[in-house]
Amino acid sequence: MAMHLPSNKGRGRRAPMAEINVTPLVDVMLVLLIIFMVTAPLLTAGVPVNLPESRAKALQQDAKPVQIAIDRVGDVYVDTVKVRFEELPQLLAPLAQKRDADGKPPQIFLRADQALDYGKVMRVMGELNRAGLNRVSMVTDAASANDAAGSPAAAPAEAATKDGAQ
Repeated sequence: MAMHLPSNKGRGRRAPMAEINVTPLVDVMLVLLIIFMVTAPLLTAGVPVNLPESRAKALQQDAKPVQIAIDRVGDVYVDTVKVRFEELPQLLAPLAQKRDADGKPPQIFLRADQALDYGKVMRVMGELNRAGLNRVSMVTDAASANDAAGSPAAAPAEAATKDGAQ
């Protein structure tokens, strides 16, 4: 293995070093990678909800859905904004007017704590249906035996309505 060492033969001047030291660059990139890996899961969940487990597969989504969460005490959040249940119809009306490229209303992800009373979840689903938002998916935690990654899954809700809306 040959190595070029600068010699002191030429009047005390050294040749300029033409190599780039990539070790600091690699160190910085690894630290940034770790930071992004730790913070990325924290950016997806806005409201802490203890989700039930499900064996449903995750849905493929193109557009960003509207997140509605109901926490353990029954507080309702639209995205990350806490709203009173009485204000929910006024907030859902403008959402129902928005349409995607196919003319469908926006996708709704409903996240509800597993310890929550079933009636509270159905009240929110009833308001969604009344507003015309019938593309509702209930978000669950994937069953640990079926999904080693443990990523949340969204299962389409089968709403029991007269028109068979989903």
